[in-house]
Amino acid sequence: MPHDSAAFLVVLDADSTLIRNEVIELLADEAGRGAEVAAATDAAMRGDVDFATSLRQRVDALAGVPVSAFDRVIARIDPTPGVREFIDEVHRRGGMAAVVSGGFHEILDTVAPSLGVDRWRANRLEQRDGALTGRVLGDIVDAAAKAASLREWAGQAGIPPTSTIAIGDGANDLEMMAAAGLGVAFNAKPAVRRRADLVVGPVDLRDVIPLLP
Repeated sequence: MPHDSAAFLVVLDADSTLIRNEVIELLADEAGRGAEVAAATDAAMRGDVDFATSLRQRVDALAGVPVSAFDRVIARIDPTPGVREFIDEVHRRGGMAAVVSGGFHEILDTVAPSLGVDRWRANRLEQRDGALTGRVLGDIVDAAAKAASLREWAGQAGIPPTSTIAIGDGANDLEMMAAAGLGVAFNAKPAVRRRADLVVGPVDLRDVIPLLP
């Protein structure tokens, strides 16, 4: 799919939307802190705590995890049912499929292209001496960054805002859902379902195909 033009843009969240997993929890399993980080992730997705603050605290739990763990985490990734069919249909109709994630490039750089995603953006983890330091590099991809990414990609491809769709599950997806022509809550937390334009309950992205232009 060319990156310089498209008929419409679909931007998906990654964790619990493009894939069934929460990647930071899989990484935390490598440090023996999976349950602790899972509870903190759930609070962030509900919108109970500031996402950027929460992410920094959760990434701190990853300090010392070897970089070799990335391959083990990637092997555990479970793509959301229907994701390949959904992205294939986006392309068949002349659209662009993008992903913006509060997760990590170290995983998404493998997963996104394997599923046919055209563009993606995520956080990067600082590494030193073959292990994670427990810090994030650069600015965190938070709710505002997700909305900005949708606008940026649409502008680059000459796509009007009315021809954009945002699909997400957590509170940090609400700004990009509001910025899109159509905001879809998918497998979403209650606060997200309440504010979305449409709610898709079953965890199968094929159920979103009828919403495509």
